[in-house]
This record gives sequence, structure tokens and C-alpha cells, in this order.
Amino acid sequence: MKDTLVESIEMNCPICGDTHIVEKRLRETQALFKGEIFDYEEVYFLCDRADDEENEFVPAKVMDLNLLKVRDSYRISKGLLTSYEIADIRLYYGLTQSEFAAMLGWGEITVTRYESKTIQDETYDSLMRMVRENSMLALEYLDKHAKRFTFKRYSEIRQSVKKRLDVSSSMYLKMQEVKSLYTKFEEASDYNGFKILDIDKLTTVIGYYANEVNHIYKVKMMKLLWYTDALYYKRYGKSMTGLVYEHMTYGALPIGFNEILSAPTIQVVEEMMYEDIGYKIVPTSKVDKSIFTKEELSVLELVVDKFKDYRSKQIVDYMHGEKAYIETSDHELIPFSLAKELKELS
Repeated sequence: MKDTLVESIEMNCPICGDTHIVEKRLRETQALFKGEIFDYEEVYFLCDRADDEENEFVPAKVMDLNLLKVRDSYRISKGLLTSYEIADIRLYYGLTQSEFAAMLGWGEITVTRYESKTIQDETYDSLMRMVRENSMLALEYLDKHAKRFTFKRYSEIRQSVKKRLDVSSSMYLKMQEVKSLYTKFEEASDYNGFKILDIDKLTTVIGYYANEVNHIYKVKMMKLLWYTDALYYKRYGKSMTGLVYEHMTYGALPIGFNEILSAPTIQVVEEMMYEDIGYKIVPTSKVDKSIFTKEELSVLELVVDKFKDYRSKQIVDYMHGEKAYIETSDHELIPFSLAKELKELS
């Protein structure tokens, strides 16, 4: 079981009663929640002056954070927004917890509870996702519940939402285009890795790679996505994102690859490269790694370790040697069953 030292700090130790240096540590463990076992990383403290069997303690505030990690693991398993993702949505519009609740017409402390301990139901979860994807909808809800704000604060929030409107509306429409391209893949099959397209997972994976890999361009990003889905399929029998890939000149390309680049987690910047234009991908924000399962993060980290220093041509050449590419023809869909023969990345 992984157990690592985070830092050594001086504090009043409840184990021995003295003020001294104690270790703040992080370990992988499990907890029972709603009748299911979930993995999570627990923070605890270690006193080196006590017996080995009674040398650990967890302050109340840290215990609350540990419990929040368990609840977020449960949320991830049920396809719900984590507490951190909910906070990111309201901060996207510059709102406090009570203001976000007021904008959506909810009770004043509803969002506070969602970010601390209460698990939201699917209806509330869907609404928060929709206002994040569509700023026009956020504006409509704000106007509908304007009386819950002072005029000054309502005006400030409205300006904030309007600034997001043009960008987010364009992104929202592009994401809808992606979904429309996948209407014929609404059933699990060998071509989508037995997983229906998960837009939220896809945009988060793209954001992860944009943060973790320096100098990443469009072609390389598309190959990283294929290796992510192929490796995850090889290990667990299903794709991570649900993308469908075609055999193209530059390797595997997902259907809707241009539309995918409108994901809210990234920005595409055009750069002149000799006499050609390169499309560099940069992150728009940090990605909370805790929203990935342990299995997902293991795959993502392995793909980064393998290809982070590859140039686009190198990763294309590497992909050309995969059985999945060799045994398919131009413009043919690449079945995930061929990923079972994926070359080892370690």
C-alpha cells in the first residue's frame, strides 16, 4: 500500500501532549460508503514518540477532508460531479456558494452542502453541468432569480456571465456537434471500445494532457487520446472516453477531431512553423486529478511517461507500427479488439 511523507510540521500533538515535529503522511486506503468499498488517499499524522500501535492521529478538519475524498470517489463511480468540479463551475462565473445556489433557484446552503458533504441527485447535477456548458442558460437562470440579489451584485454577476457567453456558447455548440457525429455510435460496440461517448471525461483527459505535456500540438494530442483509449481497453475491456477512431495517414484520428479541440479545458493557438501553421494546445485551467479513478490515472501517467518527449512525427511513426494500424485500411474504423495486441508502453 502506497504511503508517502507529505511534510514535517511542528504542532501540538494529541498523542503525547507535547509540541514537536510530526509527520504529515498520505496513504492509499479504502472506506465503506453507501454499502460499497471505495479507494481513496487518506491524510494522517504520525507521532514518533508513541508506541507504534497508537502513534497515528487525524485532526477533525483533516478527517472532514478525508471523508470528502470518499464521497467524491462515490460521485465518480456514479457519474456525478465531484465537490471540486462543482466549485470550479461556480468560480467560473465568479460566484460564492450562496450566490450559485440563488442563481439556480435553490436553497441558500444547497451548494455549500454539495461542496462539503451532501451527494447531489442527478437532476441537480445535470443542471450544474448545463449552466457550465451553456452560459446563455446561466444568464437565463440569473435573470429568472434576479430578486434574490441586490441590484448592484446582480449587475456585476450579469457582466461576468456575459463575458463568458461568447466563448462558452461557441464551445457548447462545438460539443453538440461532437455529440451529433456520434449518434450512430449510441450503442456499445467494438468501434467505441464498448463505451458510449463521455464528453465530460474526454474534455478532462484533453485538459490533463495539455497540462502535463509541454509543446503539445494537434496531431500528437490525437495520438495520445488513441493510446489512452487503447491501453485502457487492453487493461479493462473498455475505452476510457468512448471515441471512435479512423485509420488516417497520420495514424488513428477520432471522429470529430477538429470539433474536439473546442473543449473548454484547452485553447488552440496557431503558430508559424517554418512555412506551415502549427496548432499548439495549451490548458485553460488546472485539472483536478482526483476526478480520475486510480485505474484511469495509471493509464494517463503511463501514456505521458512514454510519449511526453516524442515529437508529432515520432509518435505517428510509432503508431504506424501498431497492429491496429497495420491491419486496417485508409478511412476504415479501427476496432478496439486490435488493441489487445498493443505494444508495451513501459
